[in-house]
Amino acid sequence: MAAKGKKVMVTVRKAPHGSIYAQEAIEVMFIFASYDMDLSVVFLDDGVLALHKGQDTQGLGIKGFMASLGALVDWEVTNVYVDRQSLRERNIAEDAIISIGKNEATDAPIMPKVLDSAEIAKMMAVQHGIVSF
Repeated sequence: MAAKGKKVMVTVRKAPHGSIYAQEAIEVMFIFASYDMDLSVVFLDDGVLALHKGQDTQGLGIKGFMASLGALVDWEVTNVYVDRQSLRERNIAEDAIISIGKNEATDAPIMPKVLDSAEIAKMMAVQHGIVSF
């Protein structure tokens, strides 16, 4: 079992469809969330496409995972970040990303925090471990 307070980061760098990387990342997030770790999740590069609103996977013949991402807060995974430059490079507006859950008190959506690459690099530098997908 992981030591309490270990800082672990999951990075999602691959597009959500066409490979199993994004789905595997989500499963690992929930596994890590079940342990007493300081978990953070960062979407960068093509991984930001996983957060784009309105995805429909029916035409692809695969199961979607948007509901899973929307349940991160239920697992107390609230340190979710998105790389601003990656969004810009893919022409995704910051307000076009999905929420990771709802605030129980206000029912307001909880959104991933959009950060600059330098801020993400600083966070990476203090992790005990980084798992990349």
